[in-house]
Amino acid sequence: MTGKTHENLVADQFGPRAAAYVESAVHAQGEDLLRLVEIVRGHADARVLDMGCGGGHVSFRTAPHVAEVVAYDLSEEMLQTVALEASKRGLPALRTRQGSVERMPFENDEFDFVFSRYSAHHWRDLPGALKEARRVLRPRGAAAFIDVVAPQNPLLDTYLQAVELLRDPSHVRDYAPSEWENALSAAGFHLNKSTAHRLRLEYASWISRIGTPAVLAEAILSLQRKMSKDVTRHFAIEGDGSFTVDVMTMEVSAA
Repeated sequence: MTGKTHENLVADQFGPRAAAYVESAVHAQGEDLLRLVEIVRGHADARVLDMGCGGGHVSFRTAPHVAEVVAYDLSEEMLQTVALEASKRGLPALRTRQGSVERMPFENDEFDFVFSRYSAHHWRDLPGALKEARRVLRPRGAAAFIDVVAPQNPLLDTYLQAVELLRDPSHVRDYAPSEWENALSAAGFHLNKSTAHRLRLEYASWISRIGTPAVLAEAILSLQRKMSKDVTRHFAIEGDGSFTVDVMTMEVSAA
C-alpha cells in the first residue's frame, strides 16, 4: 500500500514513459488529430490549451497554425520531453505548463481553443476538470474532447474498465457517451458534433508503452480467454491479445 495521491500516481506512471508516448504511433496519427488541425486553421492569432497533453501530439499538430499552444500536463518529465521534441521540430509557438486539470493556473477566458485527447480517462474528477475547461475558454471559443468511450452495455463496460485498470493503475474510467454528454452539459458546454471511430490496440505495444508488469499483462490475457463471445466479438479480441475500442470526438462550444 502507498500513501500517494491520484495525481502522484498519474505522474509516476507516465513520467518514466514520456519518450514512449511521444514516439507512439497510436497517439501520433489519426483522423481525429487532423480534425483538430482543421478547427484551428485560419486562426493565426489564437491561443490553444492542450489539456493533459501526454506525448504532445495535439500540440505538435496545432502549433504551426496558431499564435501559441500551451501543452499542459501533470508530469514534469512528460513536459520536458514534449518541450525537447518541440524544439527539434522548430515549434516556437509551443510552451509547457505543469499542473492538475482540476485546478488550472490560468485566467478566465484565456484560450480560444481547448483540446484534450486520450487524457480524460485518467482525470480524478471529470466534472470538475470540464468546468475548468469551460472557465478558461473564451465565450466564443471552441473545445474538443477525444477519448476511448465505454459501451452502454454493463458487461462490455465492466470488461473494458477491468483491462484498462490491470494495464495501468492510474486509469479512472472510460466514460459512456451518455456520461460524457451529461458532464459536458453540466459544465456549461453545448455539444455541436460527435464523431465515433474504432481504434485497434496492438497488445504488445499497448502493454510495453506503459510498462505493465508481466503478472498483470498475463492477467489481461487470462481474462480475455475467459470472456463470453459477446465481449470477444465487440472488442474484436485477437489471439495475441490485441483488441479494438470505441473512440469519440466531441466538439463543443460555450452553452
